[in-house]
Amino acid sequence: MRKDVGARTDVGRVRENNEDAYLVVAPLELFIVSDGMGGEAHGEVASALAVETIAEYCQSPEANLDPPLLGAARPELSPRTNRLASAVHLANRRIYEASVHDPGQRGMGATLVAAWLDGPCLSLVHVGDSRAYLLRAGALQQLTADHSLVAEQVRRGFITPQQAEASELQNVLTRALGPHEEIELDAAEHALKPGDVLLLCTDGVTRMVTDEEIASTLLTTTGAQASADRLIELANENGGVDNSTVIVVGIPHESEGLLDRFKLWRRD
Repeated sequence: MRKDVGARTDVGRVRENNEDAYLVVAPLELFIVSDGMGGEAHGEVASALAVETIAEYCQSPEANLDPPLLGAARPELSPRTNRLASAVHLANRRIYEASVHDPGQRGMGATLVAAWLDGPCLSLVHVGDSRAYLLRAGALQQLTADHSLVAEQVRRGFITPQQAEASELQNVLTRALGPHEEIELDAAEHALKPGDVLLLCTDGVTRMVTDEEIASTLLTTTGAQASADRLIELANENGGVDNSTVIVVGIPHESEGLLDRFKLWRRD
């Protein structure tokens, strides 16, 4: 069934350049969001390298049915999810090598969240604090756990979620692509249902827009692109202190899929 997809990135109201990057590979139903880090060390280079490497690797089976896997394959995960994880390992390696070989890019890095759909099956891989959310039956669920200092403190019970939101250490990450030759990533699989809405976004959105505002926007705005636009607008209205990027993917109801097929039949 055809997905309803909307995407947008914005520099925000404070930053002078946009270090975020995203890519929608519609034929593969592959969606990637990355937030570059490093400022003068070219964070925008890291994020662009991340999304381009992952897209290139995931498309490689078209010409090569058995591309080499990087990192240890997890037997409990599907070949598609392991391939996506391998693509993220390769992106990390390329960013790391670029920073080592070019002194001007030393210190650059990126966060990453990538979703690859195969019918109702969602393969999800992430590193850092870019997030994936799922809206189902009116309830918003965060599918990823931030790799950040304050998130780890919350998980260990050292601080409350409210204290985390006010912390000056929100931007301190425990994992990112690029700083090290090898990376630990999180990979998971989820079953999607008709009517679900998947959201990928950078922390420029989640630091400015509450989960309640995100849920309300996805519920009350018609169409994925309109939802993406509104979330960016909210991030800017609430301060826009960072670049913000979103991809919204709507999973059609079964009746919508039947209607699409009927319309195609009538045109033939």
